[in-house]
Amino acid sequence: MSNPLHKRRDFIERSMLSALSFIKEATLSEEYANRKGFLQSLDPRFKTISFLAFLVTAVSLKSAALIGTLYGFCLILAFFSKIPIRKFFARTLLFIPLFSLCIVLPTLFGIVTPGEPVWSFHVSGINGIITRPGLDGAVLFVVRIATSVSLVVLLSLTTRHSELLKVLRLFGVPQIFVLTVSMCYRYLHLFATMVENIFTAVKSRVGVVSQQRHGQKIVAWNIATTWNRTTHMSEEVYMAMLSRGYTGEPRLLSEFNATPKDWLWLLCAIIICSGLFYKGYFL
Repeated sequence: MSNPLHKRRDFIERSMLSALSFIKEATLSEEYANRKGFLQSLDPRFKTISFLAFLVTAVSLKSAALIGTLYGFCLILAFFSKIPIRKFFARTLLFIPLFSLCIVLPTLFGIVTPGEPVWSFHVSGINGIITRPGLDGAVLFVVRIATSVSLVVLLSLTTRHSELLKVLRLFGVPQIFVLTVSMCYRYLHLFATMVENIFTAVKSRVGVVSQQRHGQKIVAWNIATTWNRTTHMSEEVYMAMLSRGYTGEPRLLSEFNATPKDWLWLLCAIIICSGLFYKGYFL
């Protein structure tokens, strides 16, 4: 018969290693950006401008149906950019949108948002009423968050990190901000690798911890060690970047070149945003 404590320990171990693996993949993996898809073939400047327009449209619209249309268009772009839809859902729907749903749950009820009742229930002596304004507001909020997150993730997946940083500088973003983002981007991968190595080393030398006090000492020691190592590592990363000539300005071997395809895409993006705004505010 399996031990429940052993199952819980295995679950914690798998969860931590999966989280570290996700951080490493999300920071330095450019697998999708190197694929020959539709968005990958566009000029990063035009692509960033168009996605910024889509993002402003998603935030400004007050119709969940219109925002859902923009979300559907985002999924179509992901498909033609050769991004697996299942993985795209895992990156965009399992964290921030679900968290936003938990935040907006109280607004469903009549005690917070009065209005036309849609559904009532009675649980443990408590009467609850879900109202139409509360339901509409919650759906609008969640759809807006899901669409905004999907647009940002799709842009980051289909654009190389160095190209995106260079576009930010071309758009006038302060150099200190770009430098900070670049350092954090590189440091996160090193930090995840270091934590993974520490966990493997402790497990290979200590094995299974049976006493709670012993486990607390190991956790406290790991926290102190990780803090000291990360402090030194951040300084080393910065010095290594300076020694290689990095001054805060992203450098690329290739230059940005606009093609008729990029101008046509920008025109289509403007037409889509204008059409959604027109339908949302004048119809």
